[in-house]
Amino acid sequence: MPARLTFLAIAAFWLTMNVLLWRAEYGSHSGGTPVPVELVWRKILTAPDASSLSVYQNGDRTGYCELSTSVGQEMAAADADRPPPAGLVRQAGYQIHLAGNIALGDFTNRVKFDGRLNFSPAREWREIELKISSHQVVVEIHSLATNQTVHLKINSGGGMLEKDLSFADLQNPSALVRALMGNVADTLFGALDLPDLAATSAAQKLEWRASRTRVKIGTEAVPVYRIETDVLGRDVLMDISTLGEILRVELPGGISARIDEWGKP
Repeated sequence: MPARLTFLAIAAFWLTMNVLLWRAEYGSHSGGTPVPVELVWRKILTAPDASSLSVYQNGDRTGYCELSTSVGQEMAAADADRPPPAGLVRQAGYQIHLAGNIALGDFTNRVKFDGRLNFSPAREWREIELKISSHQVVVEIHSLATNQTVHLKINSGGGMLEKDLSFADLQNPSALVRALMGNVADTLFGALDLPDLAATSAAQKLEWRASRTRVKIGTEAVPVYRIETDVLGRDVLMDISTLGEILRVELPGGISARIDEWGKP
């Protein structure tokens, strides 16, 4: 179990670092109207409402997650009819908070996760904190953009492991995962329907595509922003409301998350 949870933490962190550090030049090849990816990103960072999603694996509900922004939190605390203070973003930048829990595969305990991403007023990431825990093990990851390092801490009850990694250490995710987990990594790649990472480099560019389209939620067709890419040969898709709320996420391994209204008749 500790090795599996460690793998999930590393995979989540590696994907996040890809999104934040190695964003590529982008276009749009979807059926909707092309829009700049930066427009969608700005909508997400300034969403006034939290995104509450149910998590599924292969169609079975396994957990939930909630994503909120510092802008939304400030607006909730202020007068609902007034915008947030003018100096809020200029002084403090942006923050995304993600929390929830999930049960995957044959895990006997639910896995809880809690993460914060801090951004500058120019929407460049500054700090990442991620904590993934179960009854048996806690994995914590902390990274500062200015230090170009990642601090990994694993507490499995029977012992503690702490490592400082440079961003260069993340260039070969296969070597990184196997160095921390040994042969268990191969079993987990298969269990989560992930390809071997041997030929994969975290520095490879992700080609993001963004568009504005319409999707059916319940009985109503609503306008959404859609961003897409592929990671390790698997598709990643997100549908976002015009106000920045996350409505649906599709990830590798049969994992998805969506608002409860999505499948209602």
